[in-house]
Amino acid sequence: MYRKTLFALCSLLLILAPALADEARDQRMAWWRDAKFGMFIHWGVYAVPAGNYEGKLIPGIGEWILKNGEIPLEKYRAYARQFNPVKYDPGAWAQLAKDAGMKYIVITSKHHDGFALYDSAVTEWDIAGATPYKKDLLAPLAAAARERGLKFGLYYSQAQDWTHPGGAKAGMEDGQGWDAAHKGSFDKYLADIALPQTKEILAKFKPDVLWWDTPALMTPERAAPLAAALEVAPNIITNNRLGGGYEGDTETPEQFIPATGFKDRDWETCMTLNDTWGFKADDHNWKSPQTVIRNLVDIISKGGNYLLNVGPTKEGEIPPESIAILREVGKWMQVNGDSIYGTQASPCRAPSWGRVAMKGEDQIFLYVFDWPSNGRITAPIKAEVSEPKLLADGSRTLTATQTDDALVIELPGAAPDKICSVIALKFAGAVEEIPHLTKQAADGSLVLLPQDATITGNSLKVETIAGKPNLGFWTNENDSATWNCRITSPGEFKVVAEVGALSPSRFELMIGDETLAVSAPSTGGYEKFKVVELGKVKVAAGDCKVTLEPGAEGWKALNLRKVTLDPIAAE
Repeated sequence: MYRKTLFALCSLLLILAPALADEARDQRMAWWRDAKFGMFIHWGVYAVPAGNYEGKLIPGIGEWILKNGEIPLEKYRAYARQFNPVKYDPGAWAQLAKDAGMKYIVITSKHHDGFALYDSAVTEWDIAGATPYKKDLLAPLAAAARERGLKFGLYYSQAQDWTHPGGAKAGMEDGQGWDAAHKGSFDKYLADIALPQTKEILAKFKPDVLWWDTPALMTPERAAPLAAALEVAPNIITNNRLGGGYEGDTETPEQFIPATGFKDRDWETCMTLNDTWGFKADDHNWKSPQTVIRNLVDIISKGGNYLLNVGPTKEGEIPPESIAILREVGKWMQVNGDSIYGTQASPCRAPSWGRVAMKGEDQIFLYVFDWPSNGRITAPIKAEVSEPKLLADGSRTLTATQTDDALVIELPGAAPDKICSVIALKFAGAVEEIPHLTKQAADGSLVLLPQDATITGNSLKVETIAGKPNLGFWTNENDSATWNCRITSPGEFKVVAEVGALSPSRFELMIGDETLAVSAPSTGGYEKFKVVELGKVKVAAGDCKVTLEPGAEGWKALNLRKVTLDPIAAE
């Protein structure tokens, strides 16, 4: 009897363990999922040269000047004597983040140049041992952030280190570099620098987030001690850049917004306000407040977070351009922040006029970028909605009508906000997407876009390459993409596609009762797209499905940006 009871209890624990683990993770991730918007800060010795080495502008991002300029370590170390941030005001930084509507801060504790912004016991290459400032920079910011209700996180470059012997160098083998001082063992660097510093920052600052960066040379064996160090911080949130197979909690698309987000993973787009992370004096390509706000809306509509960077100067000042942009973003957030925090991904594809998101069990938000000239927008959703209102002007009367094809919102007057006007609606019951129906254009062509496809499988997904949606990660021969189409002008069509492929690939296109076996040539790479002709098909009038799936033989992974069926004129 005892054995049977014990066996039953063990079986029950095995069944409940995954659910309990998911519940614990959900609790740990709750604040982060609600926050949506955070400030990234890249700061270090690289702010001294600010992109200029011995009178020459070094191409690339500011914090990579040591690597890109292959500066001798002795000369780079000398810059630390000019790193004296006497104008540093952590309270002002934290207040700027809070006023911009941000809910957390992540700052570089050590970047790839190996320099630590705190007093590290394992190296003198830090703020206390190498600069005239001498004082820790991180603890005051952590305190200022938390005093204002913000979470505090730390970035740590665990593998790439261009100063300490043995640290990984981008594109170089273990122990190599451009300076004899780089020579050393990568494993010794991990044991002597990376692991003890990870333990230091966890103990000293108790960060809410640990943001690893670049898994160069990392293996499961090398990453394991760093992962184990996190056991002292059971509630910490980590990203996917430790390496060695450790996935962490979040995906980290950098400088781009995924076309459809990540359905099964928490994710966070990190992005700069200009073109560089660390301060670079000649970079004046600033994003507008409109770009930042619409990026934020786009990201949260796909279920992600936005980590937006500032790069302070060597004196400790955030550039005035960054401050001005963030203050304008803050003004918009004061009115519309409720439509950002705590939201979930859109229940439907992005409409042409803006974006859609949900919140809780009873709210839908419509974010209108392009105010309609006819006073009407349509959303591809079916829902029982009520109480439509503009967040920026609650005095206006809006009406919402459900049709078979869309939810229709009547919008009187002009846009209350030229950047993005937000409409809040209450809903009851289920919210369903009305499937997209691809229709022929005026010239008779049928254009199949990645974001309009229904995807079957576990690997294939919509990604973004060079700012354009793309069907990518098509590595599984069981994955397929299908479009619902309506043909009103039937006939014979030439099929062309815009593909990127490393190797020639064979696949099948099925439309109606026809199957077209097609082949795509190598284009020289997955990101090198070319327009190729795939063949001809005859299509009858009516609604039909167009499906692309790998061929039985000769299939190789490829990227697909677009498929077009162009009508062939009858002779």
